[in-house]
Formats: sequence, structure tokens, C-alpha cells
Amino acid sequence: MSDAKQPAVADLQAAVGLRIADEGLLTDLAEGLGEVEVVLREVIRSDEQFISDAAVHLVDAGGKRFRPLFTLLAGQFGEKGEGDRTGVVKAAAAVELVHLATLYHDDVMDEATMRRGAKSANARWDNTVAILTGDYLFANASRLVADLGPDPSRIIAETFGALVTGQMRETTGARDGDDPIEHYLTVVGQKTGSLIATAGRFGAMLSGARQAYVDALRSFGELIGIAFQISDDIIDIASPSDELGKAQGTDLREGIRTLPMLYALEDDRENTRLMDLLRAPLTTNGDVAEALELLRASTGLKHARETLTYYAQRARTELTTLPASPARDACESVTDYLAERTH
Repeated sequence: MSDAKQPAVADLQAAVGLRIADEGLLTDLAEGLGEVEVVLREVIRSDEQFISDAAVHLVDAGGKRFRPLFTLLAGQFGEKGEGDRTGVVKAAAAVELVHLATLYHDDVMDEATMRRGAKSANARWDNTVAILTGDYLFANASRLVADLGPDPSRIIAETFGALVTGQMRETTGARDGDDPIEHYLTVVGQKTGSLIATAGRFGAMLSGARQAYVDALRSFGELIGIAFQISDDIIDIASPSDELGKAQGTDLREGIRTLPMLYALEDDRENTRLMDLLRAPLTTNGDVAEALELLRASTGLKHARETLTYYAQRARTELTTLPASPARDACESVTDYLAERTH
């Protein structure tokens, strides 16, 4: 066994909104996450120490581990005696590696200097190292999934495609004639929803769950991924910096239009000052503060909350296909959490 720090499910529950009262389920998830951490470190170890150091950089930085946790949770719906515990753990580690790989690449694109309270890889080393480390994690995720068979290998390849397509769509922006809100939701579905959907799909299928359960958990994962991103967009505008634990207005400074901004541009066109502020990246603290104040008073924030509720309710509906159990209750608690954290 590795001496790597194992995440406590009790700590993770607060971070991702899971509420788990069943002690047996808590114990099983905690053991599973410990196994995932071991696999993560074993699979990225390299004979070249520099590669190992760069690859483990964000693993050591921590994070919510929501994707592997959801994979393990989805694995609770398998038929007894039909599932593959080792396969579920490998899949959970693989989806986390993919997520971490995207963070290395995102930090390069965003010119970030910090990630999870530590220096980002591009700041600690350089952009080339960060990009290549992300590629290394993608490669090792593929290696893990290859052990699981042809269907999981095809699924992870399709997920890679969705992640890249979503990033390219976000980078190029909506085309003339495209609905910017539909464009945003498509991007979020691909960039965030697709990997969480794969996490749920992997956990269910590798545990021997019925196909109807696999489909429900896949859809739930995609919808909850979209809802989480909308929720983050709302909180970035509505919550003070001391509650966020970071500076507000990053998207405003970078000229990224999140869902509340897009709705404000559509619904509040008579507010000419807000329209002016949202036209381009903001460079001064005063402009950011003014834009945040106007956005909080706009119908855009209200409309974004309504859209969040819509996706959370759709996600909850998907769970009705699943049998009543502590695992289903845990999934349902996430939908409640999303509504609570933005009101």
C-alpha cells in the first residue's frame, strides 16, 4: 500500500454536496477512494524523476475528487457478484487523470499562476512542461482504460473528443447566427458534463448494473455537470470574495461571458452601462466592482438561477429509474445542494 494521503469522504461531502447517512456506504466509498489514490500514484510514476514530479504535482494538490467519487457511487448499483471492483477503481482513477490533464492544459491557456492553493505547473516550470504533463496524464488514463476492454476504451476516446470539441467551441466563440446561450450550454455539456457522464457510465457498467441504470447515471452525470458549472457562474457573481476564497470577477477580467452575463445581455439591454462593461475584458478593479453590482441587480442572475433549477430537476428525474438505496439518496442530495448553494 502507498503512504499517499487518502481523502476522507466526510470532507468531500461538504465540497461536492453529497449527504451520506449510511455508515456502510461511507466506509465503502472511503476504502474505494483510498484505492483510487494508490492507483493514481502508481500509474503516473515514471523512471524519469522529473516526469513523476510534474505528474504528481496536481495529484498532491488535492481537489474535490468528485469524478472518482461519483464513479464509485455509480458502482453501487451493480448486481451482486456481477461487478468488477478492481475495474471500477481503475475507471475512477482514469476519469480523475483525464480531469487533471485538462487542468494542466487549462492553466496554460488561461495563463494561470495558482491551482488548488499551489503554483500551477506552467508557473512552477513552463508552458511546455505543463502541456506535456497533461498529455502524459491523458496517455496513462488511456492505458488504465485499455485494461477494461474495448467498450470502455471507445467511451474514453469519445469523451476525449467531446472535451476537445468543447474547448475549441469555447475558444472560437459562437458563430454569427448562433444563439449564444445555446452555444454556452453546449460548451459546458462537452467540457464539464461529458466527463462526469463517463464517470457515472463507467461505475455502473463495470459493476454489472442493468443497462437502464447505466443510461440513467450517464444522463445524471451530464446534467449535474452542467448544473455545477452554472452554479459556479452564479456564485462568482453573487458571493463576496471572502466567501469564495478567491477574487471575484475573473471571467469579467478575461472577457469570458458566463450564463448570467449572457442572460443580462439578452434581457437587460436598456442598461447601457452594463452593456458597455460586458463588451470587453475589464482592466480595473473599479469596473469589475461596478459590473458585479449591476449583474447582481439584473434579471440575468435570476434567469441563470432558473436555468440551474431546470437542470437540477432534470438530473433528479433521471434518478427515478434507479432502485431506492443510500446511493440514490446520495445522488439526490447533490441536486438539493446545487439549489441551496446559489440562494
